[in-house]
Amino acid sequence: MQDVAHAYSSALFDVAKQKGKLDAVREQLGQFADAVDGNRDLQVFFFSPYFSSAEKSDGARRAIDGAEPEFVNFLEMLIEKQRMTEVFRIRRQFEELWKHENRRIDVTVTSAVELDPAVVGKIGEEIERQTGQEVDLASRVDAEILGGVVLQVGNMVLDASIRNRLEKLRKSVAQAA
Repeated sequence: MQDVAHAYSSALFDVAKQKGKLDAVREQLGQFADAVDGNRDLQVFFFSPYFSSAEKSDGARRAIDGAEPEFVNFLEMLIEKQRMTEVFRIRRQFEELWKHENRRIDVTVTSAVELDPAVVGKIGEEIERQTGQEVDLASRVDAEILGGVVLQVGNMVLDASIRNRLEKLRKSVAQAA
């Protein structure tokens, strides 16, 4: 069975794509989710059963004045169906659909020390060449990997760290003993 967030995000994505408003709806969904995530009063208002659907719809219309009609209708439907608590998961699912549609992939390069930005850029270029997708590149430092790099490309992980190699060596020694 398809989960609720996936069903709602797919519906919003399909409508936005059909109307040629994919980027605008993505932006508005992101802004709305960020606003709710960053404001406790908005969370209480939209997630609490103490406020009626009419009050929530009126509040949403005022909060997103000037938004695409498709997005406004979508929020009103979430309110009516009492699914506002799913807005963060819907946003994540929508973002995945958008990235797939635009042939973009998240890549994170993790190293034990700060890498030269040119090296990180070269890694990103190589992944773009191999995947045929545009890369959204991030670099982070994690001293626990000891050395080498760990690449996360989408949902795949390539672990070429010294810590991983030591762990494999430890397991093979333990099996031999």
